[in-house]
Amino acid sequence: MKGSKGRSERSSLMNVGRRVDYAVRALSYLAGQPAGTIVSRSDIEKSQDVPSFYLSKIMKDLVAGGLVQSHIGSKGGFNLAKGPGAISIKDVYETVERSLVLMECLEQGVNYCSYCAVCSQKSVWEKAQEVLSNFLASVTIADVADRQGLKSRLSKVPLQKAV
Repeated sequence: MKGSKGRSERSSLMNVGRRVDYAVRALSYLAGQPAGTIVSRSDIEKSQDVPSFYLSKIMKDLVAGGLVQSHIGSKGGFNLAKGPGAISIKDVYETVERSLVLMECLEQGVNYCSYCAVCSQKSVWEKAQEVLSNFLASVTIADVADRQGLKSRLSKVPLQKAV
């Protein structure tokens, strides 16, 4: 399948995009705060360097997915709905994107690809999906939590030139 700029579009293999990255950053920052702390959207935005446009939608998804609680009012904001050790990276991915599926045929079978019944690759992708799914389910927000945020950390580290 060709995109508007002539590049191939990835239609099957998982692509971890900005939404997942930004969601993990936001959750990590919330997890790094003292228990019971309600953090404003603008604080998350500034500390994690997440554009406002993305963050509003992502936080809405995280609330709907039961990973974050929203608090309304002048001192409103967000906090984790459950402990950071109970939120896996897989949970985050599936909350802001969709089910973790490496190849559409693994989910849709012959409805997606007429070769599915005789495909010699299918078992390879099934195993790869299982390994990835299990790994992402084993890594939690607690494992990557960060009190200060990436933007603060970046300012303390000298930038390296790309080679």
